[in-house]
Amino acid sequence: MEAKPGDETTHDLEHALLEPPSMVVTNGGWRRPLKGFLITILSVGFLLSMVAVMIYQSQEKPETTPFSNNSSSLPRGISEGVSAKSNPFLLNGVSYNWTNAMFSWQRTAFHFQPEKNWMNDPNGPLYHKGWYHLFYQYNPDSAVWGNITWGHAVSKDLIHWLYLPIAMVPDRWFDINGVWTGSATLLPDGKIVMLYTGSTDKYVQVQNLATPANLSDPLLLDWVKYPGNPVLEPPPGILPKDFRDPTTAWIGPDGKWRITLGSKFGRTGISLVYTTTDFIHYKLQKHYLHAVPGTGMWECVDFYPVSINGSNGLETSVNGEGVKHVLKASLDDTKLDYYALGTYFIQNDTWRPDDPLMDVGIGLLYDYGRYYASKSFYDQKKQRRISWGWIGETDTESDDLKKGWASLQTIPRDVLFDKKTGTHLLQWPVEEIESLRLRSQEFESVLVKPGSVVPLQIGSATQLDIFAEFEIESLRSPETVENSVGCGRGAVERTSFGPFGLLVIADDSLSELTPIYFRLSKTRHGNSTTFFCADETRSSKAPEISKQVHGSEVPVLSDEKPSARILVDHSIIESFGQGGRTVITSRVYPTEAIYGAARLFLFNNATAINVKAKLKIWQLNSAFIRPFPFDDVQ
Repeated sequence: MEAKPGDETTHDLEHALLEPPSMVVTNGGWRRPLKGFLITILSVGFLLSMVAVMIYQSQEKPETTPFSNNSSSLPRGISEGVSAKSNPFLLNGVSYNWTNAMFSWQRTAFHFQPEKNWMNDPNGPLYHKGWYHLFYQYNPDSAVWGNITWGHAVSKDLIHWLYLPIAMVPDRWFDINGVWTGSATLLPDGKIVMLYTGSTDKYVQVQNLATPANLSDPLLLDWVKYPGNPVLEPPPGILPKDFRDPTTAWIGPDGKWRITLGSKFGRTGISLVYTTTDFIHYKLQKHYLHAVPGTGMWECVDFYPVSINGSNGLETSVNGEGVKHVLKASLDDTKLDYYALGTYFIQNDTWRPDDPLMDVGIGLLYDYGRYYASKSFYDQKKQRRISWGWIGETDTESDDLKKGWASLQTIPRDVLFDKKTGTHLLQWPVEEIESLRLRSQEFESVLVKPGSVVPLQIGSATQLDIFAEFEIESLRSPETVENSVGCGRGAVERTSFGPFGLLVIADDSLSELTPIYFRLSKTRHGNSTTFFCADETRSSKAPEISKQVHGSEVPVLSDEKPSARILVDHSIIESFGQGGRTVITSRVYPTEAIYGAARLFLFNNATAINVKAKLKIWQLNSAFIRPFPFDDVQ
């Protein structure tokens, strides 16, 4: 539908973002009696609110802060030799008075998560005999990390998942303390090999081999662990807890398969390379695939080719002209997934980044939000590269135990090389998500003036697929060059050219909201930089939740306008800026903006621009993720 002047109610944004609203909304906007007195009160309130925001954010502990050496405060997983699986800063937090209805609302409708209990890394994704398979780190006993097995689910379309029985459990000396992360390799003869990290009875990280018991089974229900496991142990110079997460293998012109896995040497993050011809016997290459000083332990390494000219994904062994290679590492120290584009040299199995200043661990992220331990695979059915990432929790373990589950997977993403910039990947929700679309609404040229909020009358705002494009009209030149860089302190920080965007999972009073926004920064030479951001700081009234501002610079080229796609699925918000050049995943825990109270708004908190928005918004159905109907199968 086309928005007309007067059709929408305009809110006072300054108070919506900084203070609980205290005015009454009418069709004409906010009432403002006692103008002079009110201006004084609002000015004081504004200053107090800004102080409160700064104090609050100074108390927030960023996820990159080193953990305490006190063993009693160590998060789960550290002593066992994996990355943190809980937040030590939230262990003693006072829990909000959650209700079962609030917890029930947090469960998503179309993101994959188990029926109950804990989940983390995606493992071994593959396509086999008409089914997509997703394995994942799973605790069948509790909603906290521990007793890690491989959960298993299948789907015909990457969206409608069916739970299967557990694929592998920790039952041998070489994996008794955990069946950890691994990858699948599909061989030319149709065989499947699965390499995974096991934590031994002595907590040594080793690599193990498993294969399907019956390749003719489309569901791959049963897996056989190689009796001669482990096939790889930590080499000299590598500590026993710093050797994990083997990749999908690729084959070279010499007929040998290669794998790489993560480790570190001192404070240098490294990816080791091994060659093999049978996946049982391996030779360690004398060169690292790559190493970056100061980045610490690398885990969940991913390595794959992308076409610089084509529009399809590439099988993992492809190399040569017109190909770049992506190297991704999940950094244990920061809990972030970094990637870089570069060149793979098959002669000595090394990789070099295109830009050393944008190397792994110091440059681009897959996702700037709550996202980690991603895994990709080549989908031979549709000739595309698909990736998943783990969305962790930011509440307390006691909250997770009460609600009975923890963590999710992102929507599977199609990954391509960004031909327009030549410097980025593009990540985009797989096209199958469109099968969930129900009714849609369109809004054309919605004017959002400085300091205002415009409600979008779309009905339910809990399950949405949003496309938004923005035009900017400058009202005046900024008096001075602004030094604001990045996402600032969130949507509360006003500049001449931002922030502006959408408020998702917000209630009518705007007491809870999550802004997804752009912020432009201009120099005295007229150059501009655009940042794409998500602000969780007002997403929940619950005090124990870790609420952050996430985002980064996103290239907006001369023939482009700022644009975003946002998937809203209850407590998960996945935001894709400029066709997926910059992506942010948010995990939010609203207490009031839930069920029918969740709303969607446009906002403009800039001081020197009008914004015109063009939107198309779909309501999305549930994916009805459920157990596999074995009783219905003949």
